[in-house]
Amino acid sequence: MGLIDTIVQGVLLGGLYALFAAGLSLVFGIMRLVNLAHGDLIVLAAFLLLVLVSTLGLNPFLAALLVAPVMFALGYALQEVLFNRTLGKDVLPPLLVTFGLSIVIQNGLLEGFSADSRRISAGALETASMAAGPVTIGLMPLLALLSAVAVIVGLNLLIYRTALGRAFRATSDDAVTAGLMGIHPRKIFAMATGLAMVVVTIAALYLGTRANFDPTAGPARLIYAFEAVIIGGLGSLWGTLAGGIILGVAQTLGAAINPEWQILAGHLAFLAVLLVKPRGLFPRAVD
Repeated sequence: MGLIDTIVQGVLLGGLYALFAAGLSLVFGIMRLVNLAHGDLIVLAAFLLLVLVSTLGLNPFLAALLVAPVMFALGYALQEVLFNRTLGKDVLPPLLVTFGLSIVIQNGLLEGFSADSRRISAGALETASMAAGPVTIGLMPLLALLSAVAVIVGLNLLIYRTALGRAFRATSDDAVTAGLMGIHPRKIFAMATGLAMVVVTIAALYLGTRANFDPTAGPARLIYAFEAVIIGGLGSLWGTLAGGIILGVAQTLGAAINPEWQILAGHLAFLAVLLVKPRGLFPRAVD
């Protein structure tokens, strides 16, 4: 029974990691951009949610509906003004620019909110739970997992069933040819980053309500996102969900053996997958 509960809790934790990773996977799959500021953008969204919840007394889910368009606009602007200038055959410029953006966000948040650890209050929902046979499932972790599945389903429907999705896939295949066919790659890339920032807002909602966060928490979230994406296979959205769950289960199993092994167990699972499947378990491009 203890093992079953541990695995269930790991699956629920994996839902949160999949939310961290989904936006990163989307951006990489479409434009091959590795955004080192992704974790810091999650933390930035969490602080925006905190401001709305603490100053206006809004429900966190309502606050997320207000923050999402702000983050979409921020992502669109960052891609249009900054990231598009770095894209090309050389992978170093995007890495340097997003690393610099990460430092700017962290220092800006430190100036605005200090280094104190914060948490977004979700009221009674924080401790609410339900019995499912031999295990007890927290409602917030369950909502995070269901949200991750909904995000993955929504992104897949968008990519494979809409005109915008066709433009994403065409631009990902060959941006030059797509441009000749009337598609504007810069606009498509900006739209993709904007959508990734909407996913970031959802991830920030569950990060802020399930755990404490501070201005320097971004890099750790980035590591979990990278590991989930790579375990699942670069560019595979369903693989990202599977990667998040594998990472979460590995961490809870490690913690069950020794609480100090939780993070280490996740990293070991990541390395084990790379040894067996260097391209991830489900390597599949967005296109």
